[in-house]
Amino acid sequence: MTSDLPARMLRLLSLLQTRREWPGHELADRLGVTGRTVRRDIDRLRELGYPVEGTTGHAGGYRLASGAALPPLLLDDEEAIATAVALRTAAGHLTGMEETALRALAKLEQVLPARLRTRVAAVQRTTAAIDWESRGPRVDPELLATLAVACRDHETVTFDYTTRGGTTAAPRRVEPHHLVSSGGAWYLLAHDTGKDAWRIYRLDRITHTTPTRHRFTPRPVPGDDPAAYVAKKIATAPARHRAVATVRAPAETVRRRTGALPDRVTALDENSCTVDCSGSHLPGIVRNLTALDADYTLDADPEVTDYLRYAATRLHQAATAPGAGPGRPPRPA
Repeated sequence: MTSDLPARMLRLLSLLQTRREWPGHELADRLGVTGRTVRRDIDRLRELGYPVEGTTGHAGGYRLASGAALPPLLLDDEEAIATAVALRTAAGHLTGMEETALRALAKLEQVLPARLRTRVAAVQRTTAAIDWESRGPRVDPELLATLAVACRDHETVTFDYTTRGGTTAAPRRVEPHHLVSSGGAWYLLAHDTGKDAWRIYRLDRITHTTPTRHRFTPRPVPGDDPAAYVAKKIATAPARHRAVATVRAPAETVRRRTGALPDRVTALDENSCTVDCSGSHLPGIVRNLTALDADYTLDADPEVTDYLRYAATRLHQAATAPGAGPGRPPRPA
């Protein structure tokens, strides 16, 4: 048994890092040892500086708590690769993370086995990210981490929320379930306990987030697919500017060309459909209409048609300016 101690200690530490709390008997079963051996191993981890706490409840248990310093983490091969790649891409989406992410990546790559270093390097050499600076606001990494932990641990949180109109609503108390990234913005899918309803919150509008230490039992997400539910809500959310196009092209063709959310494209017959291009950003509406690449009629608010005329004038001036070159006939739809 003594010769197995180092491997068993690493296995115990790995288990404690994968879940918030472990019953003592379950740890013993996983390790194939007695409860007394688990208690001795826990004491050894504490002597090494790991803040392992005992928990109350039936038969007691253990959890790896936060301490004064971050102890070494154990990652399997897949986790190490995922962490390295994520560190490379996180800086492009989170405020103030560029230098910190690179420092963490340097530490990780220093201890990666050669076989994993080669795989990580291959992924990094053959992939690239486009930083859509104007696609959406960046998110405070501390807020993202706080909400991610609350989602994982099923812990109720409270926060202040700024509405689309810029007013601060009453403090919210919610059961956070999932974080969803879409179009450069992050969203929290949560159940609002005050309104007893599912809500979606933009993270860049959330402030003063406070975990309550109150645990909840997770509810079934509508439709069982958090990303699909959030996508549908985004597609059907009220927009500042209305713009609905009736397009002379099949619905599936339009979806492929525009990447529009399914709920925004409605088939009329085999050769036509409607596309709801409404939104709060006029240049974005113009971009979506241009992507239709087919004949269409438009039912839109006056400010939309005015901006379309303005954009068309600029395009015409660019196309007819000296040196613009000859045009080409449009390709078939």
